[in-house]
Amino acid sequence: MPELPTPPPEALAHSEKLTALIRSEITAHASWIPFSRYMELALYAPGLGYYTAGARKLGREGDFTTAPEMTPLYGQTLARQAAEVLESGLDQILEIGAGSGALAAALLAELERLERLPRQYYILELSPDLRERERDLLALKVPHLLERVIWLNRLPTLFQGLIVANEVLDAMPVHIVRAGAAGIEEAGVCVQGENFGWAWLPAAAELRAAAEALDLPRGYQSEIQLVACAFVRTLAQAMARGVMLLVDYGFPAHEYYHDQRSEGTLMCHYRHRAHGDPFFLPGLQDITSHIDFSAVARAATDAGLDLLGYTGQAQFLINCGITDIMLRTPPENAAAYLPQASAAQQLLSPAEMGELFKVIALGKDYRTPLLGFASGDRRSAL
Repeated sequence: MPELPTPPPEALAHSEKLTALIRSEITAHASWIPFSRYMELALYAPGLGYYTAGARKLGREGDFTTAPEMTPLYGQTLARQAAEVLESGLDQILEIGAGSGALAAALLAELERLERLPRQYYILELSPDLRERERDLLALKVPHLLERVIWLNRLPTLFQGLIVANEVLDAMPVHIVRAGAAGIEEAGVCVQGENFGWAWLPAAAELRAAAEALDLPRGYQSEIQLVACAFVRTLAQAMARGVMLLVDYGFPAHEYYHDQRSEGTLMCHYRHRAHGDPFFLPGLQDITSHIDFSAVARAATDAGLDLLGYTGQAQFLINCGITDIMLRTPPENAAAYLPQASAAQQLLSPAEMGELFKVIALGKDYRTPLLGFASGDRRSAL
């Protein structure tokens, strides 16, 4: 594991409180909890979890940077797809987990420019701290549009419009399994002295069935995203008509469970350093896994949604006209153009975000072909 910065005393005290909470839960459950429950507590325990406490997560001062924080170019380009959906008679957008609010600000500003503003822009945000930061950023960037923004504590019912979720599924708790000598085993967390450690038990029926369907070789270890798939089914139930755009890093199943990924994709992020120890300073680091987009597509179609498109982030952004938007800044204006060109390189390069990140579109009662998948649609790979 790389050498990681030492947090200040108040952050250490915060982590110790969460550690004590997790330790007490393990003790109360026969000295073992599933890793999915550990991850849920580490990220979302009220007032203590990584996403529910007050420390800054995003951007240079945080632990990682997402595409919307990197450049408004991302949201401006995504707005082209949003505008097309809104032109079909839909007039609402729902963003799941808006982070800093950067994507909402860029989307709203560009949709105003395109004269396709939604009647309402809903944000489902469970973190009080992030909700406050989103409001502050929107008040700074698009103050005249703030009245259109409504924060929600739960999903609306019978929603008609566009749902956007950028790097949301990867932060949902995962179950970790391995193909053992006696069958499929599930990874759990136990207490080992002053620390947490791994402990394996036979997997329960639903998880075992999901893992057995993958036909994993002996010794293979990976994640199964029951929670993310359940969330997609919940979104399907909440939608009456419209489109969902889910953007995240991941692969179709035949790539996700490749021989070269025999230890899974679980990853932690702390102060812009990536490492593989989920037990390091609970509450102070992000814990994620890549997404199995085949499983997401299957959950969606089983719940009555249509698979409208699937492609790499670079192809999606090119289809939506990112190069045209870049040219609104004259290359002769080097001070403005060069940082934008550098950010675009990160968004589009196969060696960076362009191929690792994917965009999947799901819909209900929506028949219009989507701009972002006009070329290079890879639905057949799922």
